[in-house]
Amino acid sequence: MALLIIGIVVFFAIHLLPTVRGLRERLVGRFGENGYKILFSLLSLAGLALLIYGFAQAPFVQLWSPPGWTRWVAIVLMLPAFIFLVAAYLPGQIKTRLKHPFLVAIKTWAFAHLIANGDLASMILFGSFLAYAVYDRIALKSRQPTGLVEAQGPSKPQNDVIAVVLGTMLYAVFLVWLHPLLIGSAPLSR
Repeated sequence: MALLIIGIVVFFAIHLLPTVRGLRERLVGRFGENGYKILFSLLSLAGLALLIYGFAQAPFVQLWSPPGWTRWVAIVLMLPAFIFLVAAYLPGQIKTRLKHPFLVAIKTWAFAHLIANGDLASMILFGSFLAYAVYDRIALKSRQPTGLVEAQGPSKPQNDVIAVVLGTMLYAVFLVWLHPLLIGSAPLSR
């Protein structure tokens, strides 16, 4: 469980840097824009690797037994999560209305997995992602945009269609093949 917690701390500490006024600018001044991005990426990947490995190695401690129907709620919620994820990179009405569809995708993903899993490692992992996404959405209101996740250009209606189609395709591929392969559990065959 320690590696999971260390991974979460590293991953979110680096992602919380932009919420501290002026810190990103000072780091860019010290390392340069590319140096900052490289350091940010390396630390993010290290944190992500630690939390994935830590989650896989964490002992299974059952906190509660979710009812069987919660699995289906999670499966349904993941479809819009994938659509929101794709929409985050395409200027369209979905992005305009949600303002920050990437964070909405994280919140939807985390919430879906919190209700479908009742073990301690899942509560820590998905709860921390949900808390981060809620905090970051609130913090975004008071900080300057970095342009790191912003898609440039005018809103195009066809981008919403692309987001829905591509998001649905990614959802289907992940649900049927990638979730069992990468996570080790098949949501459709529990």
